[in-house]
Amino acid sequence: MLHAMSTTVETVSDRSADEVNEAIRALWLRSGGTLSVEQREEYQRLVLEWAAAAPHPLDAD
Repeated sequence: MLHAMSTTVETVSDRSADEVNEAIRALWLRSGGTLSVEQREEYQRLVLEWAAAAPHPLDAD
């Protein structure tokens, strides 16, 4: 069985995926639907944090 090594950097999160998702929703609400440059950077950071906190399904292979 072959396993691929991830080359992405995962951030460590003390928050659950649901908590990070709420932060993402709040960011969009605060922005009025259009993100500034700083808000885009925060959004990208939050998405990475959410991905690290989200449950990872087992491979079917």
